[in-house]
Amino acid sequence: MAMVDGRPAQYGLSLKQLRELMEVRGREACEQLRQFGGVQEICKKLYTSPTEGLSGTPKDIEHRRQTFGSNTIPPKPPKTFWRLVWEALQDVTLIILEVAAIVSLLLSFIPSSGEDELGHEEDKSHEWIEGLAILISVIVVVFVTAFNDYTKERQFRGLQSRIEGEHKFAVLRGGESSQIFVGEIVVGDICQVKYGDLLPADGVLIQSNDLKVDESSLTGESDHVKKGENSDPMLLSGTHVMEGSGRMVVTAVGINSQAGIIFTLLGAAVDEQKADAKQRKKDAKKQRKKKKGDVEEGGAGGAMTNNSHPTVDGADGNNKLEEPSRDEAEKEEKSSHSKDKSVLQAKLTKLAIQIGYAGSTIAILTVLILIIKFCIQKFVVEEQPWKNEYFNSFVKFLIIGVTVLVVAVPEGLPLAVTLSLAYSVKKMMKDNNLVRHLDACETMGNATAICSDKTGTLTTNRMTVVACYIAGVHYKTIPKYDSLPPLVASLCIHAISINSAYTSRIMDGELPGEPTKQVGNKTECAMLGFVLELKKSYQAIRDEQPEESFHRVYTFNSVRKSMSTVVAREGGGYRVFTKGASEMVLKKCAFIYGVDGKLEKFTREHQERLVREVIEPMACDGLRTIAVAYRDFVPGKAEINQVHYDNEPNWDDEDSIINNLTCMLIVGIEDPVRPEVPEAIRQCQRAGITVRMVTGDNVNTARSIAIKCGS
Repeated sequence: MAMVDGRPAQYGLSLKQLRELMEVRGREACEQLRQFGGVQEICKKLYTSPTEGLSGTPKDIEHRRQTFGSNTIPPKPPKTFWRLVWEALQDVTLIILEVAAIVSLLLSFIPSSGEDELGHEEDKSHEWIEGLAILISVIVVVFVTAFNDYTKERQFRGLQSRIEGEHKFAVLRGGESSQIFVGEIVVGDICQVKYGDLLPADGVLIQSNDLKVDESSLTGESDHVKKGENSDPMLLSGTHVMEGSGRMVVTAVGINSQAGIIFTLLGAAVDEQKADAKQRKKDAKKQRKKKKGDVEEGGAGGAMTNNSHPTVDGADGNNKLEEPSRDEAEKEEKSSHSKDKSVLQAKLTKLAIQIGYAGSTIAILTVLILIIKFCIQKFVVEEQPWKNEYFNSFVKFLIIGVTVLVVAVPEGLPLAVTLSLAYSVKKMMKDNNLVRHLDACETMGNATAICSDKTGTLTTNRMTVVACYIAGVHYKTIPKYDSLPPLVASLCIHAISINSAYTSRIMDGELPGEPTKQVGNKTECAMLGFVLELKKSYQAIRDEQPEESFHRVYTFNSVRKSMSTVVAREGGGYRVFTKGASEMVLKKCAFIYGVDGKLEKFTREHQERLVREVIEPMACDGLRTIAVAYRDFVPGKAEINQVHYDNEPNWDDEDSIINNLTCMLIVGIEDPVRPEVPEAIRQCQRAGITVRMVTGDNVNTARSIAIKCGS
């Protein structure tokens, strides 16, 4: 038997079986999994460990890539330069100019009688220059537009590939959690998914905590889909994790994933549709000819029945049904192409059409007036008979009318607009703004308001705890662990270490002396940094309490503004750790640890005083305030801040579980404003653009950051 990296080269599941597995949902998916022996058996057949992942050896990874494909989707081939030239020629204004130039050139080569009506000699040796000038202006406009689109398209593709190449995801390899490039993920990898992730591949859930996924990119349904090992274990690439966390085994990557299949169909649809349409037309013609021959033979050989409806065979019937759909598709394509025009392009097109109508009307009136005047002069006033040479006069009148129409078309307008937009693109490129299409300059020029996220955009997104309130004392710096009440300090360390996504961690710099790196959620990293500042190890606590031991997780979302984790308590029962926005958590607190770790009732007066003396000053300094609390459920005798239970608590009743908490800690987290932001905002304000900051922070924190930004 062939071996790869110490294991059989033949997998227990084929690529076809894995693709078919990912096409089912819900209960049907659970039933299909059971037929395969469950997710553990799938891991076994793919030679991967649910807890340690793949070995990560290059030989193993390459073999999986050759067998199941790589996690990349080939991009659609770019438009050629000449294709872009052809598209630029479709502009209505340019079409009118092209027609005018051709007519002008043709008229310049038509011989004349030698004198005009006033007796002056006509010189046509230079009349061709006008038509040529119009053609040159059209060529310049077309080539400038096409060249700009071509170069920007190439730059955007390079930028897109670089962005996609920099996208990383957390996987388990060799028992270690590591961030790898999305393109390096292979079938059999164990991925750690969490709130906010964009899933890079299809997979089956191994373990989850209150996981909800937005599948609207694939299904169009806006409702979040709850995922679970026993309800709907299928996770699909291209979907967003909206709540919760978990682990999945990758079963399909790249073009074999559900998103990849859709992208492949969409990318190939245009080319295949043209080829199929040609083939269908040929087949339809053959069928019609064959059918016509059959009908003729039937008419000659026998009589028709009472049923006058003609029979249509399957192939011909299908073609008849598909032809209108192709016409509709062409109409939609044309309409979408017209909708892509910018405001300026639409106005220019409308102006060109109006000028065309006006020019045509004036040209027709000019020809009619000249003909009527000539007829009255010759046949009424001078009473002359018809002569054949008069036909030359009528042709000359027609030429004058065409000349009026050509002169009415503004051949310099498209050139001026295109050159000005191209100049604007060049200026924006110097400001590191990459513009794909010329009309984007016009769109940006119309902007009157910018809505900006705060965290990571206006701020550096490197958060640190700089103040805290613990055991009745407000510290402006990080206190020493020994100075804190032992019980409260131990509870705080455990609450922060356990009630955070285990993908969030602090890593040492790559080189000695470099600052530490924050991996994962930055707010959680700041709190983990607070644990390290207290000279304690959060990883040691996590090793004692792995994710598999969690009884329930209420993940962070925009409604809760908090996260809670339920774990088994020493001595029996359960302990609920909660952390979140201080204004949300404190509302649910009934107790608080005061001076020297003494347990006190958290009354409304106490809460108002804490908000006034601790939280608001922190918020006014631009600090994000996070409160940490807990609650115990015990089967035996309960303390004043504990809950006794005889039957298992109803963990689905979140409001009753996350209530009557005991507050332990409030921290103030600083996220410094980027140094370049105030000047950028001043420039926007001078340009008449209103900058608005969008954040979920406390209003005082938001106001403080806005002031620092210069708003």
